[in-house]
Amino acid sequence: MSLEHFMSEAVSPWLKEDGPDSDIVMSSRIRLARNFSAYPFPLIAGDEQMEHILHIMLNIFDQRSFADYKKLEFVKMSDLKAIEKQVLVEKHLISPHLADKSDYGAVLISENEQVSIMINEEDHIRAQLYFPGFQLGGALEQAFQLDDWLEEKVDYAFDEDRGYLTCCPTNVGTGLRASVMMHLPALAITRKINRLIPAINQLGLAVRGIYGEGSEALGNIFQISNQITLGRSEEDIIEDLKGVVEQLIEHERQARRVLVEQSPLELENRLFRSLGVLQHSRIIESKETAKCLSDVRLAIDLGFINNISKSILNELVVLTQPAFLQQYAKRRLSPNERDVFRASVIRERLNMEQKEEL
Repeated sequence: MSLEHFMSEAVSPWLKEDGPDSDIVMSSRIRLARNFSAYPFPLIAGDEQMEHILHIMLNIFDQRSFADYKKLEFVKMSDLKAIEKQVLVEKHLISPHLADKSDYGAVLISENEQVSIMINEEDHIRAQLYFPGFQLGGALEQAFQLDDWLEEKVDYAFDEDRGYLTCCPTNVGTGLRASVMMHLPALAITRKINRLIPAINQLGLAVRGIYGEGSEALGNIFQISNQITLGRSEEDIIEDLKGVVEQLIEHERQARRVLVEQSPLELENRLFRSLGVLQHSRIIESKETAKCLSDVRLAIDLGFINNISKSILNELVVLTQPAFLQQYAKRRLSPNERDVFRASVIRERLNMEQKEEL
């Protein structure tokens, strides 16, 4: 396995699988923040201490296998080009924050890309595990096992009263961030999402865009996650998040039913226009691409389109991002060149998909 393995495919293998409620919930993620007890946190650690953490993680975990996720590959940020780091961000294998920490940041990535363990990000260790669809319970169970597996070799910074100690006070306690990635086009079209987001925030949950804090909800894809970790058990955090997600799923399904019942022709016209844009555009920007991919995904879920698979759309969501697009082209592209190449790639992939269906 090599770096090329993670750069060559836009869609991680695990994301090609269907999961519960996958028409609305694209993925579930558990992330655990942990630190070494014997070292200062990355915010104040010296270069030598950060380098030592890297050596420890490399020597202990590189090429080791956790459960059924196959071998972990150690990737150091300083060994990557800027575009390669951004590709890993676009695939959610690392955070934008880690991509900026070139000198002493690294990541361990499982072969199927379902597990990634960021090193010297905001904390010494940020381990995350992904599942397709709505599987927070299963993801939490596997995250506990991953945590135990790491703790066999790492002495965590832990306080009997406060729990796991982290760089940011909001992560102290369980150190757990649970999140789901949701596709909510009907709530966006009916503008009900604007009323729901403030209500969700009041419950202690965060609603963010596709790449987390500070990012935009492109393609009507929203990330819902917990904000509070101190004083709550992992199970309580998951149950609260599950309750809100279940309500959002029902709201989205109801909004879809209303759209189909009250304005079927207008809805069908919008969705097929978006398909036409993707099939025939010669120049297309990222935002328009995301909007059109969202419409086509909704059309597939509603049964209006049956000769295009959602896996192709998942692929195009990543493949049409700026860094991956340039990685795919094997050269740097100006913004205008990216828009032209993006349109060409979309036409090619949709044409291949439809031919395979014939």
